[in-house]
Amino acid sequence: MLFNTRGIVFQKVNYSESSIIVKIYTEEFGLRSFIVRGVKSKRSSFKQAYFQPLTILDLVVSNKENKNLHNIKEVKISYAYRAVFADPVKQSILFFLNEMLLKTVKEETPDKLLFEWLFHALTWLDLTDKSVVNYHLIFLFQLSRFLGFYPKISDAEIRHFDLQEGLFQTDQPEHPNYISGNLILPLTELRNTTFEDSSNLRIGNENRRKILHILVSYYQIHLPNISRIKSLEVLENMMS
Repeated sequence: MLFNTRGIVFQKVNYSESSIIVKIYTEEFGLRSFIVRGVKSKRSSFKQAYFQPLTILDLVVSNKENKNLHNIKEVKISYAYRAVFADPVKQSILFFLNEMLLKTVKEETPDKLLFEWLFHALTWLDLTDKSVVNYHLIFLFQLSRFLGFYPKISDAEIRHFDLQEGLFQTDQPEHPNYISGNLILPLTELRNTTFEDSSNLRIGNENRRKILHILVSYYQIHLPNISRIKSLEVLENMMS
């Protein structure tokens, strides 16, 4: 049986001389792996460009619950990026987001709210003329909501961010996984800010770098299987 769904490409890997396997986060089914045969042939109706990281597609697919690999019958671009690949900063952000999503979103059941949020976040990054230097930090805060560890605020007077408990609080935690000092204010501002208002935040490059490492560590505490983020260094160099 065939189904129509939108999808966001997470990963493409070579499978044979002519075929590839792609991981796609679909609106209707969650994360799925698809085999695309003959895509490297000049006669193929599918273009490899369709399957670049975070490309947004309209798909007609098969979906059998007991299979690990599914088939794509039809594919076309759902949203064509206009600016993101021409802007080195936006492009480095996109590659970082792709790696984080690939390592964190594992759910093989549909979450249409997550899909809609991802669609909005990616298209906003592409279309905005505003500064995007804080975008990836807000993205990580907002993504954590869907992954189940969005930080809570327990007190009116915030002095510490408990990474282990995911809590902004007054009291100092009794373990070493917490943040305090002058990073607390920008952390709470980022938690509470939308993409649209992100350019209004005044965070220096050094603090932005520190906060990025804090948030990556926060993810690694709550999702221990996350390995080293290879795109982190490239992103930091573009932001410096």
